[in-house]
Amino acid sequence: MTLFAKLAVGTTLGLALLTGAASAENIKIGLVVKSLGNGFFEAANKGAQEAAKELGGVDIIYTGPTTTTAEGQIEVINALIAQKVDAIAISANDPDAVAPALKKAAQRGIKVISWDSGVNKDGRILHLNPSSNELIGNMCLKLAADHLPDGKGDFAILSATSTSTNQNTWIAEMKKQLPKYPGLNLVTTVYGDDLADKSYREAQGLLSSRPNVKVIVAPTTVGVLAASQAVKDAGKIGQVYVTGLGLPSEMAGAVHSGATKQFAIWNPIDLGYSAAQIAYRLVKKETDGKPGSEINVGRMGKIKVGENGEAAMADPFVYDAKNVDEFAKIF
Repeated sequence: MTLFAKLAVGTTLGLALLTGAASAENIKIGLVVKSLGNGFFEAANKGAQEAAKELGGVDIIYTGPTTTTAEGQIEVINALIAQKVDAIAISANDPDAVAPALKKAAQRGIKVISWDSGVNKDGRILHLNPSSNELIGNMCLKLAADHLPDGKGDFAILSATSTSTNQNTWIAEMKKQLPKYPGLNLVTTVYGDDLADKSYREAQGLLSSRPNVKVIVAPTTVGVLAASQAVKDAGKIGQVYVTGLGLPSEMAGAVHSGATKQFAIWNPIDLGYSAAQIAYRLVKKETDGKPGSEINVGRMGKIKVGENGEAAMADPFVYDAKNVDEFAKIF
């Protein structure tokens, strides 16, 4: 993925990507992402397609808006309802705004789950977190501390949209756990809207307006890549470091340039795979997805739905110069 946002082809709805022609008899699952042209979600689609092939008789409709807006996702949801899909699995741009459209889908018998970035409880059956929110928040702080001498200094957060459910949850967890890292001082949080060019400009702004900031933490794959490029272009490698959540295929260059030492992410391929598996099990009535239930997710084993209607897939994994090239070949 280049620094600046890829332009998706089509209308504001983008294009639904299908593996082969959809069969009327097949189970149709709409995999709704925050925006098209995002490497993280493209990797998640690979996992969903893998699950579809493994399960058999499943069509994955990979779709989303061209920009990270709730309005765009609502249009996508309405289009999927018109297509009479059997399930919708969505990574939401806004937890509240998309809920009414998803309720309408549920009223039509469509099984609705959220994954990655959640929807309010009344808008879905369950939510699949890529990891524990607490562990993600702690990991981001640990990465920031590991980039600073003696773990002490100022850092800033470069987030996605101000309404992004997962980003806000992780930032809240970071603030909650800051006392565990007494050397860290959070200076500010800025928002790049998960757009490469805006994230780049926001990172540039931090470099010029916050000269004491030594680490930029971006818990977004778009933001961490853009910030790494901004540090490199500003000639500040070794003076300011970037870390957070990124894709190995996109961040390998930043690691080798020295813009970052370490970053973390779960495997988005596994995340898309798990979301598709859960949606399929709901459609087949193998589970109701209620709190306390265990769901078979194929090669990922079983996940348990918590009391809040949420489940966690796996712990974040740390990538560095020793392993980034190996994983960059995968996603």
